[in-house]
Amino acid sequence: MTYKIDFVKHRKTFLWIALAIMVISIGSLLIQGLNLGIDFVSGSRLEIKLNQSVDLAKAKDALSELGYKKPNVRVGGTEDDILIFRLNETIDHQEKAKIEAKMNDTYQTKVSIQEQVVDPIIGREIARNAIVSVLIASVGIILYVALRFEYRFAVAAILALFYDAMFTIGLFSILQLEVDIVFIAAVLTIVGYSVNDTIVIFDRIRENVKLVNPKKWEELAKVVNESIHQTMIRSINTMLTVVFAALALYVLGGESIGNFSLALLFGLLSGAYSSIFLASQIWVSWKWKSMQREKEEKPVVTE
Repeated sequence: MTYKIDFVKHRKTFLWIALAIMVISIGSLLIQGLNLGIDFVSGSRLEIKLNQSVDLAKAKDALSELGYKKPNVRVGGTEDDILIFRLNETIDHQEKAKIEAKMNDTYQTKVSIQEQVVDPIIGREIARNAIVSVLIASVGIILYVALRFEYRFAVAAILALFYDAMFTIGLFSILQLEVDIVFIAAVLTIVGYSVNDTIVIFDRIRENVKLVNPKKWEELAKVVNESIHQTMIRSINTMLTVVFAALALYVLGGESIGNFSLALLFGLLSGAYSSIFLASQIWVSWKWKSMQREKEEKPVVTE
């Protein structure tokens, strides 16, 4: 089989693009951090249904009059009729009643308030469990790929997954989208999808390497290029199928799973890039250096 696109030839470009995205993501995390939801920072979250489109400037002015400086508010609901007000501390029933009365007066309507409260201890436990779940998933992937293939495949897969996670987290940091426990579920979903796609490509590379047993760089590069081409249609079709589902969830699913759908959409696109253009390029570069080192270390037999 002949291939049209020389992926290996442009491997440095692909790696530099990934590195640039990583630097931008880490820079955003260091400068402005994440917009952590109530699941992680604790406090109160009020969903105030106004029965009309929310005017954020008007809502901020009303809350400022109650003593809340720079209130953290945003619009929610399918008709933009819900004001979401988040506080870093819990409020009592009297304070909640004051907010309700102020909104009734400001918008000249009877509002309804739903309150969500997270204790600081619970918030810390949720954050710790989220980190542990991601680490356990990563360790499981390393062990499986290392045993099923070889350790170079495992390391390349983990680096690709790290890129996927940083791409999604960095984008949420740049856009200051709220990060909650549902976001962690999206990240774990992305990890599962991306590693599955990567393993399909790795499996084809492994089979083709056995058939060719490459000794030269050109032979090894050809094996990787042909392996990617043999699996690329499958990867693209799978990615597009899930992307359409994620788009449908984002458009029709409502505010409650909006961030999950958006994180899933970003992660799927990133996962397709890392599987096709990143993981295999890391492996082929490392494999060739290993082959060169083994060749140099091989003793010369003299008669």
